Amino acid sequence: MNNEFSMTKETQLFSEIKNIIDSAKKDLAVQVNSTMSALYWEIGNRINQDLLKEKRAEYGKQIVSQLAKQLQTEYGSNSFSEKNLRRMMQFASVFPDRKIVVSLIRQFSWTHIIAFIPIQDELKRSFYMEMCRLENWSVRTLREKIDGMLYERTAISKKSEETIKNELASLKDSDKLTPDLVFKDPYFLDFLGLHDSYSEKDLENAILSEMEKFICEMGTDFGFMARQKRITIDNEDYYIDLLFSHRRLHCLVVVELKLGEFKAAYKGQMELYLRWLEKNDHVEGENPPIGLILCAGKNSEHVELMHLEESNIRVAEYLTKLPDQKLLEQKLNQAIEFARNRLEQKNK
Repeated sequence: MNNEFSMTKETQLFSEIKNIIDSAKKDLAVQVNSTMSALYWEIGNRINQDLLKEKRAEYGKQIVSQLAKQLQTEYGSNSFSEKNLRRMMQFASVFPDRKIVVSLIRQFSWTHIIAFIPIQDELKRSFYMEMCRLENWSVRTLREKIDGMLYERTAISKKSEETIKNELASLKDSDKLTPDLVFKDPYFLDFLGLHDSYSEKDLENAILSEMEKFICEMGTDFGFMARQKRITIDNEDYYIDLLFSHRRLHCLVVVELKLGEFKAAYKGQMELYLRWLEKNDHVEGENPPIGLILCAGKNSEHVELMHLEESNIRVAEYLTKLPDQKLLEQKLNQAIEFARNRLEQKNK
Protein backbone atom coordinates (compact mmCIF):
# COMPACT_ATOMS: atom_id res chain seq x y z
CA MET A 1 0.00 0.00 0.00
CA ASN A 2 2.82 2.39 0.96
CA ASN A 3 4.68 1.53 -2.25
CA GLU A 4 1.59 2.27 -4.33
CA PHE A 5 1.14 5.60 -2.51
CA SER A 6 4.82 6.40 -3.03
CA MET A 7 4.64 5.60 -6.74
CA THR A 8 1.57 7.83 -7.10
CA LYS A 9 3.41 10.72 -5.44
CA GLU A 10 6.48 10.13 -7.61
CA THR A 11 4.34 10.06 -10.77
CA GLN A 12 2.62 13.27 -9.78
CA LEU A 13 5.94 14.93 -8.95
CA PHE A 14 7.42 13.85 -12.29
CA SER A 15 4.35 15.17 -14.14
CA GLU A 16 4.51 18.55 -12.38
CA ILE A 17 8.24 18.99 -12.98
CA LYS A 18 7.81 17.93 -16.61
CA ASN A 19 5.15 20.63 -17.03
CA ILE A 20 7.50 23.22 -15.52
CA ILE A 21 10.31 22.22 -17.90
CA ASP A 22 8.04 22.11 -20.96
CA SER A 23 6.58 25.51 -20.10
CA ALA A 24 10.06 26.99 -19.64
CA LYS A 25 11.20 25.52 -22.98
CA LYS A 26 8.17 27.00 -24.71
CA ASP A 27 8.81 30.42 -23.16
CA LEU A 28 12.47 30.20 -24.15
CA ALA A 29 11.57 29.27 -27.73
CA VAL A 30 9.25 32.31 -27.94
CA GLN A 31 11.99 34.57 -26.55
CA VAL A 32 14.58 33.19 -28.97
CA ASN A 33 12.21 33.63 -31.91
CA SER A 34 11.41 37.21 -30.91
CA THR A 35 15.09 38.02 -30.48
CA MET A 36 16.00 36.53 -33.87
CA SER A 37 13.14 38.30 -35.65
CA ALA A 38 14.15 41.60 -34.05
CA LEU A 39 17.73 40.97 -35.18
CA TYR A 40 16.60 40.26 -38.74
CA TRP A 41 14.63 43.51 -38.82
CA GLU A 42 17.63 45.49 -37.56
CA ILE A 43 19.88 43.90 -40.21
CA GLY A 44 17.35 44.56 -42.98
CA ASN A 45 16.78 48.11 -41.84
CA ARG A 46 20.52 48.84 -41.71
CA ILE A 47 21.12 47.45 -45.22
CA ASN A 48 18.15 49.43 -46.56
CA GLN A 49 19.55 52.63 -45.09
CA ASP A 50 22.92 52.02 -46.73
CA LEU A 51 21.39 51.25 -50.13
CA LEU A 52 19.06 54.25 -49.89
CA LYS A 53 22.06 56.54 -49.55
CA GLU A 54 23.78 55.08 -52.59
CA LYS A 55 20.71 54.93 -54.85
CA ARG A 56 22.51 52.56 -57.23
CA ALA A 57 20.88 49.26 -58.16
CA GLU A 58 24.15 47.63 -59.23
CA TYR A 59 25.82 48.62 -55.97
CA GLY A 60 22.90 47.08 -54.09
CA LYS A 61 23.26 43.71 -55.79
CA GLN A 62 27.00 43.62 -55.16
CA ILE A 63 26.89 44.72 -51.55
CA VAL A 64 24.15 42.25 -50.52
CA SER A 65 25.93 39.36 -52.25
CA GLN A 66 29.30 40.26 -50.73
CA LEU A 67 27.80 40.87 -47.28
CA ALA A 68 26.12 37.45 -47.34
CA LYS A 69 29.42 35.73 -48.10
CA GLN A 70 31.20 37.58 -45.29
CA LEU A 71 28.49 36.85 -42.73
CA GLN A 72 28.30 33.16 -43.65
CA THR A 73 32.08 32.87 -43.38
CA GLU A 74 32.03 34.58 -39.99
CA TYR A 75 29.01 32.81 -38.48
CA GLY A 76 28.73 29.66 -40.61
CA SER A 77 24.96 29.91 -40.86
CA ASN A 78 22.53 29.78 -43.76
CA SER A 79 20.47 32.33 -41.86
CA PHE A 80 22.63 34.99 -43.50
CA SER A 81 22.42 33.73 -47.07
CA GLU A 82 21.77 36.31 -49.78
CA LYS A 83 18.17 35.09 -50.07
CA ASN A 84 17.56 35.54 -46.34
CA LEU A 85 19.25 38.94 -46.28
CA ARG A 86 16.83 40.09 -48.96
CA ARG A 87 13.96 38.75 -46.85
CA MET A 88 15.25 40.83 -43.95
CA MET A 89 15.38 43.88 -46.20
CA GLN A 90 11.78 43.22 -47.30
CA PHE A 91 10.76 42.76 -43.67
CA ALA A 92 12.14 46.19 -42.77
CA SER A 93 10.57 47.78 -45.86
CA VAL A 94 7.11 46.29 -45.34
CA PHE A 95 7.13 47.08 -41.61
CA PRO A 96 9.22 50.28 -41.27
CA ASP A 97 7.83 51.24 -37.84
CA ARG A 98 9.94 49.72 -35.05
CA LYS A 99 7.02 49.90 -32.57
CA ILE A 100 4.82 47.80 -34.86
CA VAL A 101 7.65 45.31 -35.31
CA VAL A 102 8.02 44.89 -31.54
CA SER A 103 4.35 43.88 -31.30
CA LEU A 104 4.58 41.72 -34.43
CA ILE A 105 7.50 39.58 -33.29
CA ARG A 106 5.76 38.84 -29.99
CA GLN A 107 2.80 37.33 -31.82
CA PHE A 108 4.34 35.55 -34.81
CA SER A 109 7.31 33.36 -35.64
CA TRP A 110 9.84 34.35 -38.28
CA THR A 111 8.34 31.78 -40.68
CA HIS A 112 4.91 33.40 -40.19
CA ILE A 113 6.44 36.79 -40.97
CA ILE A 114 8.05 35.39 -44.14
CA ALA A 115 4.54 34.40 -45.31
CA PHE A 116 3.16 37.90 -44.62
CA ILE A 117 5.94 39.82 -46.36
CA PRO A 118 5.04 39.10 -50.05
CA ILE A 119 1.43 40.31 -49.58
CA GLN A 120 1.53 43.74 -51.18
CA ASP A 121 -2.00 44.91 -50.35
CA GLU A 122 -1.82 46.35 -46.83
CA LEU A 123 -5.47 45.60 -45.97
CA LYS A 124 -5.15 42.05 -47.28
CA ARG A 125 -1.98 41.56 -45.22
CA SER A 126 -3.70 42.94 -42.12
CA PHE A 127 -6.60 40.54 -42.64
CA TYR A 128 -4.31 37.50 -42.67
CA MET A 129 -2.33 38.77 -39.69
CA GLU A 130 -5.41 39.34 -37.55
CA MET A 131 -7.12 36.07 -38.52
CA CYS A 132 -3.88 34.17 -37.99
CA ARG A 133 -3.52 35.69 -34.53
CA LEU A 134 -7.17 35.13 -33.60
CA GLU A 135 -7.35 31.51 -34.77
CA ASN A 136 -3.74 30.66 -33.92
CA TRP A 137 -2.90 29.29 -37.38
CA SER A 138 0.24 27.27 -37.91
CA VAL A 139 2.54 28.42 -40.71
CA ARG A 140 1.22 25.59 -42.87
CA THR A 141 -2.40 26.67 -42.30
CA LEU A 142 -1.52 30.30 -42.97
CA ARG A 143 0.07 29.41 -46.32
CA GLU A 144 -2.92 27.24 -47.22
CA LYS A 145 -5.29 30.12 -46.45
CA ILE A 146 -3.25 32.52 -48.58
CA ASP A 147 -2.93 30.03 -51.45
CA GLY A 148 -6.67 29.33 -51.20
CA MET A 149 -7.34 33.08 -51.58
CA LEU A 150 -9.29 33.27 -48.32
CA TYR A 151 -9.30 37.08 -48.27
CA GLU A 152 -10.67 37.35 -51.80
CA ARG A 153 -13.39 34.82 -50.94
CA THR A 154 -14.40 36.55 -47.71
CA ALA A 155 -17.24 39.07 -47.91
CA ILE A 156 -15.13 41.82 -46.34
CA SER A 157 -12.93 42.05 -49.46
CA LYS A 158 -15.95 43.30 -51.42
CA LYS A 159 -16.62 46.18 -49.03
CA SER A 160 -15.28 49.73 -49.13
CA GLU A 161 -11.73 50.43 -47.98
CA GLU A 162 -13.05 52.38 -44.99
CA THR A 163 -15.30 49.49 -43.92
CA ILE A 164 -12.43 47.00 -44.22
CA LYS A 165 -10.15 49.23 -42.12
CA ASN A 166 -12.81 49.71 -39.42
CA GLU A 167 -13.64 46.00 -39.14
CA LEU A 168 -9.98 44.98 -39.03
CA ALA A 169 -9.32 47.62 -36.37
CA SER A 170 -12.22 46.26 -34.31
CA LEU A 171 -10.89 42.74 -34.75
CA LYS A 172 -7.42 43.84 -33.64
CA ASP A 173 -8.60 45.84 -30.62
CA SER A 174 -11.36 43.62 -29.26
CA ASP A 175 -11.27 40.31 -31.21
CA LYS A 176 -14.69 41.22 -32.60
CA LEU A 177 -15.64 39.19 -35.65
CA THR A 178 -18.39 40.25 -38.05
CA PRO A 179 -20.26 38.09 -40.59
CA ASP A 180 -18.32 39.82 -43.38
CA LEU A 181 -15.09 38.43 -41.91
CA VAL A 182 -16.56 34.94 -41.47
CA PHE A 183 -18.60 34.06 -44.54
CA LYS A 184 -16.99 33.29 -47.90
CA ASP A 185 -17.92 32.96 -51.55
CA PRO A 186 -17.18 30.49 -53.04
CA TYR A 187 -16.60 27.62 -50.63
CA PHE A 188 -14.16 24.91 -51.67
CA LEU A 189 -15.71 21.46 -51.19
CA ASP A 190 -13.30 19.53 -53.40
CA PHE A 191 -12.44 17.27 -50.43
CA LEU A 192 -15.92 15.68 -50.62
CA GLY A 193 -14.91 13.58 -53.63
CA LEU A 194 -18.23 14.09 -55.42
CA HIS A 195 -18.51 13.12 -59.09
CA ASP A 196 -20.39 14.86 -61.90
CA SER A 197 -23.79 13.50 -60.87
CA TYR A 198 -24.99 13.67 -57.26
CA SER A 199 -28.10 14.60 -55.29
CA GLU A 200 -28.61 17.04 -52.43
CA LYS A 201 -28.72 14.01 -50.11
CA ASP A 202 -25.36 12.82 -51.51
CA LEU A 203 -23.93 16.30 -50.89
CA GLU A 204 -25.26 16.33 -47.34
CA ASN A 205 -23.97 12.82 -46.60
CA ALA A 206 -20.55 13.70 -47.97
CA ILE A 207 -20.38 16.77 -45.75
CA LEU A 208 -21.34 14.75 -42.68
CA SER A 209 -18.67 12.15 -43.40
CA GLU A 210 -16.08 14.92 -43.84
CA MET A 211 -17.41 17.25 -41.14
CA GLU A 212 -13.97 18.11 -39.77
CA LYS A 213 -12.76 19.28 -43.19
CA PHE A 214 -16.06 21.05 -43.85
CA ILE A 215 -15.78 23.02 -40.59
CA CYS A 216 -12.15 23.80 -41.41
CA GLU A 217 -13.36 25.34 -44.69
CA MET A 218 -16.26 27.13 -42.99
CA GLY A 219 -14.15 28.43 -40.10
CA THR A 220 -12.81 27.09 -36.82
CA ASP A 221 -15.50 28.77 -34.69
CA PHE A 222 -18.33 26.78 -36.27
CA GLY A 223 -19.84 23.97 -34.22
CA PHE A 224 -22.11 21.33 -35.77
CA MET A 225 -25.48 20.99 -34.03
CA ALA A 226 -27.99 19.09 -36.18
CA ARG A 227 -28.81 17.52 -39.54
CA GLN A 228 -32.32 17.67 -40.99
CA LYS A 229 -33.59 19.47 -37.89
CA ARG A 230 -37.36 19.21 -37.89
CA ILE A 231 -39.42 22.30 -37.19
CA THR A 232 -43.22 22.39 -37.22
CA ILE A 233 -45.22 25.39 -38.41
CA ASP A 234 -49.03 25.26 -38.57
CA ASN A 235 -48.89 21.45 -38.26
CA GLU A 236 -46.58 21.21 -41.26
CA ASP A 237 -43.07 19.80 -40.88
CA TYR A 238 -39.99 21.45 -42.39
CA TYR A 239 -36.41 20.22 -42.24
CA ILE A 240 -33.29 22.38 -41.91
CA ASP A 241 -30.43 20.76 -43.86
CA LEU A 242 -27.59 21.63 -41.47
CA LEU A 243 -27.58 23.67 -38.29
CA PHE A 244 -24.43 25.14 -36.76
CA SER A 245 -23.53 27.54 -33.98
CA HIS A 246 -20.78 30.13 -34.22
CA ARG A 247 -18.81 30.80 -31.06
CA ARG A 248 -17.62 34.36 -31.74
CA LEU A 249 -20.69 35.59 -33.64
CA HIS A 250 -22.86 34.17 -30.81
CA CYS A 251 -25.58 32.91 -33.11
CA LEU A 252 -27.08 29.92 -34.87
CA VAL A 253 -26.21 29.41 -38.55
CA VAL A 254 -28.58 27.61 -40.90
CA VAL A 255 -26.96 26.03 -43.97
CA GLU A 256 -29.21 25.05 -46.87
CA LEU A 257 -27.72 23.01 -49.73
CA LYS A 258 -28.94 23.54 -53.30
CA LEU A 259 -27.74 21.73 -56.43
CA GLY A 260 -28.55 24.33 -59.06
CA GLU A 261 -28.55 28.10 -59.44
CA PHE A 262 -29.89 30.35 -56.71
CA LYS A 263 -33.66 30.94 -56.97
CA ALA A 264 -35.74 33.73 -55.47
CA ALA A 265 -37.92 31.20 -53.63
CA TYR A 266 -34.95 30.16 -51.49
CA LYS A 267 -35.10 33.50 -49.70
CA GLY A 268 -38.63 32.87 -48.39
CA GLN A 269 -37.72 29.36 -47.27
CA MET A 270 -34.66 30.59 -45.37
CA GLU A 271 -36.55 33.50 -43.79
CA LEU A 272 -39.12 31.04 -42.48
CA TYR A 273 -36.39 28.94 -40.84
CA LEU A 274 -34.62 31.94 -39.33
CA ARG A 275 -37.77 33.49 -37.87
CA TRP A 276 -38.81 30.11 -36.37
CA LEU A 277 -35.42 29.71 -34.72
CA GLU A 278 -35.53 33.28 -33.47
CA LYS A 279 -38.93 32.66 -31.91
CA ASN A 280 -38.54 29.10 -30.61
CA ASP A 281 -34.82 28.34 -30.21
CA HIS A 282 -33.37 31.63 -29.02
CA VAL A 283 -31.00 31.70 -26.05
CA GLU A 284 -30.61 34.83 -23.92
CA GLY A 285 -27.67 36.92 -25.07
CA GLU A 286 -27.57 35.22 -28.46
CA ASN A 287 -27.64 37.22 -31.70
CA PRO A 288 -30.28 36.58 -34.40
CA PRO A 289 -29.59 33.47 -36.52
CA ILE A 290 -27.86 33.75 -39.89
CA GLY A 291 -28.78 31.79 -43.00
CA LEU A 292 -26.27 30.54 -45.56
CA ILE A 293 -27.61 29.21 -48.87
CA LEU A 294 -24.96 27.17 -50.65
CA CYS A 295 -25.69 26.87 -54.38
CA ALA A 296 -23.88 25.36 -57.35
CA GLY A 297 -24.13 28.78 -59.01
CA LYS A 298 -25.66 32.24 -58.70
CA ASN A 299 -26.20 35.44 -60.61
CA SER A 300 -24.70 38.37 -58.69
CA GLU A 301 -27.23 40.95 -59.86
CA HIS A 302 -30.13 38.58 -59.15
CA VAL A 303 -28.85 38.07 -55.59
CA GLU A 304 -28.25 41.79 -55.11
CA LEU A 305 -31.85 42.69 -55.98
CA MET A 306 -33.13 40.37 -53.25
CA HIS A 307 -31.52 42.48 -50.45
CA LEU A 308 -30.69 39.27 -48.63
CA GLU A 309 -28.40 40.77 -46.00
CA GLU A 310 -31.34 42.77 -44.63
CA SER A 311 -32.85 39.39 -43.74
CA ASN A 312 -29.56 38.08 -42.32
CA ILE A 313 -29.14 35.72 -45.30
CA ARG A 314 -25.98 34.98 -47.27
CA VAL A 315 -25.70 33.21 -50.60
CA ALA A 316 -22.50 31.56 -51.80
CA GLU A 317 -21.38 29.15 -54.47
CA TYR A 318 -19.64 25.90 -53.65
CA LEU A 319 -17.04 24.25 -55.85
CA THR A 320 -16.65 20.47 -55.74
CA LYS A 321 -13.75 20.73 -58.20
CA LEU A 322 -11.17 23.49 -58.08
CA PRO A 323 -10.61 25.43 -61.32
CA ASP A 324 -7.23 26.53 -62.63
CA GLN A 325 -5.59 28.92 -60.15
CA LYS A 326 -5.34 31.76 -62.68
CA LEU A 327 -9.00 31.40 -63.66
CA LEU A 328 -10.04 31.33 -60.01
CA GLU A 329 -7.97 34.43 -59.26
CA GLN A 330 -9.47 36.23 -62.25
CA LYS A 331 -13.01 35.28 -61.20
CA LEU A 332 -12.55 36.41 -57.60
CA ASN A 333 -10.93 39.71 -58.58
CA GLN A 334 -13.79 40.38 -61.01
CA ALA A 335 -16.31 39.69 -58.23
CA ILE A 336 -14.51 42.13 -55.91
CA GLU A 337 -14.41 44.81 -58.61
CA PHE A 338 -18.10 44.26 -59.44
CA ALA A 339 -19.13 44.54 -55.78
CA ARG A 340 -17.09 47.68 -55.14
CA ASN A 341 -18.39 49.36 -58.31
CA ARG A 342 -21.94 48.64 -57.20
CA LEU A 343 -21.13 50.08 -53.79
CA GLU A 344 -19.72 53.27 -55.30
CA GLN A 345 -22.82 53.70 -57.48
CA LYS A 346 -25.07 53.38 -54.41
CA ASN A 347 -23.08 55.99 -52.50
CA LYS A 348 -23.19 58.58 -55.32
